[in-house]
Amino acid sequence: MSSERLTKQMNFLAEIDKLKQIYRQNFITGGQRNETDAEHSWHMAMMAILLGEYVKDRSVNILQVLKMVLIHDIVEIDAGDTYCFDERAGLDKAEREQRAAKRLFRLLPEDQAAEYNGLWEEFERQQTAEACFAAALDRLQPLLLHQLTAGKAWKQHGITSSKVYERNKRTREISTELGDLVQEMIESAIEKGYLAK
Repeated sequence: MSSERLTKQMNFLAEIDKLKQIYRQNFITGGQRNETDAEHSWHMAMMAILLGEYVKDRSVNILQVLKMVLIHDIVEIDAGDTYCFDERAGLDKAEREQRAAKRLFRLLPEDQAAEYNGLWEEFERQQTAEACFAAALDRLQPLLLHQLTAGKAWKQHGITSSKVYERNKRTREISTELGDLVQEMIESAIEKGYLAK
């Protein structure tokens, strides 16, 4: 018979499988369908591993970043995906996500619930180097998908370059190279007609 701890962990793992059903506004490469939150989190985890060498603060704990990028969107199982450029939907986003975090992390054993909720809150506050790097990746990953899909979602929503610049402006604080990359990607998207000036 499984321990109570293992049962709770397995129940949590079963519950977070629902992340595979939460669709985002971005499209996957090829543009056939929208990306899921689970795909987004996996892609960000790979980015954290590959791009960690570009972070200005060499003491950044990449394991901490990995945990954050894998946990940060779990709340969307209950709260749904809030499009980053939808100001109206963003008004109650924090409240919806807080309720979701409370319910979802409570499924875990107490020590893991506290750790995961703490990681989620750290990501939201963006006050540590780890959280700032995770947040930069959370903006870079969709930017890459917009490039790979000729700006399909940007065009659908009438997004302009000023909004994309604004959303990605803090990347340079965590990494000069990634900041330069973001600048180049946005300029290229404008030049190719993927993103309205």
